[in-house]
Amino acid sequence: MKKLLLVIALAAGFGNVAMADEALKTAIAGAQRTPAYAERDGARHPYETLTFFGINPKMTVVEFSPGGGWYTEILAPYLRQDGKLIAGANAKFKQKLDASPAIYDKVVLTILDPAGKLDYAPRNYADMVLTFRNIHNWVAGGDAVTKNVFQSAYDALKTGGILGVVEHRLPAEKKQDEKASTGYMHEAYVIKLAENAGFKLLAKSEINANPKDNAEHENGVWALPPVLANKEKDKAKYQAIGESDRMTLKFIKP
Repeated sequence: MKKLLLVIALAAGFGNVAMADEALKTAIAGAQRTPAYAERDGARHPYETLTFFGINPKMTVVEFSPGGGWYTEILAPYLRQDGKLIAGANAKFKQKLDASPAIYDKVVLTILDPAGKLDYAPRNYADMVLTFRNIHNWVAGGDAVTKNVFQSAYDALKTGGILGVVEHRLPAEKKQDEKASTGYMHEAYVIKLAENAGFKLLAKSEINANPKDNAEHENGVWALPPVLANKEKDKAKYQAIGESDRMTLKFIKP
């Protein structure tokens, strides 16, 4: 009888995982996504990235500085029914949320100012904090800003909570600009920043790696798609490289 109950429990667990998996695929394929954003899936790998972080639709998730909402367009519908998405953004981001209430009506918008207000979530509250290509901006603000943001993420997470990081990666043999003015960061440095806040590294992934990117570009990472900061100059070369080489790191709050 015990073996039968175990089999039933395992089957139910696999069913829940499969349902979460399909829900994520549905959100990524959804009509709510900006077409230009969806065209970048081949470079950003949202399904593989979020699966690597271990997301599920019942989580409370904080997304740091979502920019134009590339990942928000996936996370909001995915978490809408059974979970919660907290967007640590600026006030302007409210315009995007208000424009599509059927998708974003349950998103909790809080203000995340790396140099100022960081109380975007209660302590020991979130299951996951995600940051996509933001750390170089914090580093540009100075050591105190970077330290405070990582510490705030640690404080916001429950014990066992996950910090998921994607960031432009600087080859280890190249010198790190202390202000990260090129947009690139040493992977070891990012790991150290997280560990200094109390996190433990669980895993690394090469999901978002791009071996064509040597991180040596006029105007830094922004020379590459999608920005193409140098406009027509060497445009074909940068398009052939594609988007930046990126680290993908998974940390836990022990």
